[in-house]
Amino acid sequence: MKKILNRLLSRMVVTCFLVALQLAVMIFGVVFLQERYIYISGALKLLSVIVVMYLITKDSNPMVKMAWVVPILTFPVLGGLMYVLYGHVLIPKNLRKNILRVMQQEVYENVNGDKWCPVAELEGEPVYKICNYMNVVGEAPIYKHTKVKYYPIGDAVMDDLIHDLESAEKYIFMEYFIVDKGYMWDTILNILKRKAAEGLDVRFMYDDIGSVFNVPKYYWKELESYGIKCMAFNQVVPFLATIYNNRDHRKITIVDGKIAHTGGYNMADEYINKIHRFGTWKDSGVRLEGDGAWSFTVMFLQMWNSFRYSEGSYSNYKLDVDFSYIEDGYVQPYKTSPLSGENVGESLYIQMINDAQDYIYIFTPYLIVCNELMLALKLAAKRGVDVRIVTPAIPDKKYIYKMTQFSYKELLLAGVRIYQYTPGFIHSKTLLMDGKLASVGSINMDNRSFYHHFECGTLIYKSEAIEDIKKDMMTTFEESEEIDLPWCRQNISRVTIIGALLRLFSPLL
Repeated sequence: MKKILNRLLSRMVVTCFLVALQLAVMIFGVVFLQERYIYISGALKLLSVIVVMYLITKDSNPMVKMAWVVPILTFPVLGGLMYVLYGHVLIPKNLRKNILRVMQQEVYENVNGDKWCPVAELEGEPVYKICNYMNVVGEAPIYKHTKVKYYPIGDAVMDDLIHDLESAEKYIFMEYFIVDKGYMWDTILNILKRKAAEGLDVRFMYDDIGSVFNVPKYYWKELESYGIKCMAFNQVVPFLATIYNNRDHRKITIVDGKIAHTGGYNMADEYINKIHRFGTWKDSGVRLEGDGAWSFTVMFLQMWNSFRYSEGSYSNYKLDVDFSYIEDGYVQPYKTSPLSGENVGESLYIQMINDAQDYIYIFTPYLIVCNELMLALKLAAKRGVDVRIVTPAIPDKKYIYKMTQFSYKELLLAGVRIYQYTPGFIHSKTLLMDGKLASVGSINMDNRSFYHHFECGTLIYKSEAIEDIKKDMMTTFEESEEIDLPWCRQNISRVTIIGALLRLFSPLL
C-alpha cells in the first residue's frame, strides 16, 4: 500500500495532474465559453493556420509533418497551441548563450586534440563515405590506438565498470538517462562518494524525466552533499513545455579521459538482470581504452558546460598518455543533438543500410521509423542484402510494441527477416554492416531518438570487437523466434481505427 501511495504522490503523477488541469482550464475557457472568448478562439485558430503553413514549408520529415497537421486541422482551437508548446525545439536564451560560449571555447582550444586520425586515411575503404559524413557533419573525429571491448549483455559490464571506477586517479564523469536505487547504483554510488572524498573531480548527470519515478525531486542535492558535482537534466516542472520533448538519453562513463563506457544500459538493476521486469533484459555496450575515449570526455563537458557552465580549459582534463602500442582498428565516437538541425543518427543508420553489400543486422527495442528508413530497409532486402532485425518478445510499452509489430508485414513482404527475442526484452541499439562496420550506442530506431533526444554511440571498424558483435548476433538469432507472414496474420490484428491512429501518430511516439 505504501508503494502504491508513493507512486500516486510521485512528482510525475503530480506533474501530469497539474498539466491535465491546465489543459482542462484551457479547453473550458476556450471551447465551452467561445461566445465570451471569441477573440481568443479566433486568435488560436489563426495560430493553427500559421503553424500548418509553417509545417508545410518546414524542411523536415513528411511523416512528422502529417502527424501534426491532421490533429491541428481537426482541433484548430488548441492544435496550433499544442504544437507551439510541445512540437518543436525552442532553445532558451540562457542555453543558447551557453552553447555559443561553449562552441567558441572549443574552437579556440581545438578540443579534439592532436591524436585523432585524418578521415582521408580511410579513403578507398568501403566505410569511407559514412565515416567522412560523421566526421564533417557529425563533428566526430576518428581515432586509432583504442582497444574496444564489446559487452553482449549488461550483466557482463559490472565487474569492468567497478574496476575502472576504482582505478580513477583524476576524475570520473557519468551521464545517464535513468538512475534508480538498487544493487547497481548503490554499488557505484559508494565508489563515487569515496573517490570524491579522496579529492577527485566526480560529476554525475541524469535525466530528470528518465529518473522521475526512481529518485526524489532534488536528488542532485543529495549527491552534491557527498562531494559529487551533479546535474539533473531539464528538471520536471508542472507546466506544458517543449523542453519535455528533448531528453538526455545518453549513457556515458569516463575515467581520466582514457577509458570510456557507452551503450544502452542505464544505472538500474534491470539492465544487469538483478531484477526481471520483462524476462531477460538484453543490452549491449562497449568499453574504449585509448585515444578514442577522449571524445566522450569532450561530449560530457559540452553537455555539462551548456547547462551548468563552468570556466576552465578542456586541456585540464586531457592526460598525456601514450596509447600508440594499441592496434585495434578505428573508432569514431559520435553524438546527436536536437539543436544541431541535422538528424545525424537517422542519417547514419540509413547510410549503413544503403551501403551494405552482404548483410545488415540490427538490434533495436523499438521499430517506429520514417518512410525513408523503411524504404532503405526494403530496398536493401530487395537487392539481395541479408537484412535481419531483432526486436523484443516481451514489451516494456505495449502501445509502442504494437507500433513496432505494425511494421513487420511490410518489411517481411520485401524480404527483411524479423526476429523477436524470446527470452525477454532486447534493449540493445546495435548495427553490424558486412562484418566490417558496427555502431553501438543509445539510439533507438524511433523518432524520439532520431529527432528529439541527445544521444551518443561509437562506430567501430576493423576492430577485434567486430567478430564478438557478429558472434553475439548469430547467437541471438538462434535464441529468438523468427516472424513470418502467417504469424502476422495470427498475432497482429487487422488495421482498426485505433491502429490507423497509432500509425498516423507513430512519428510522435
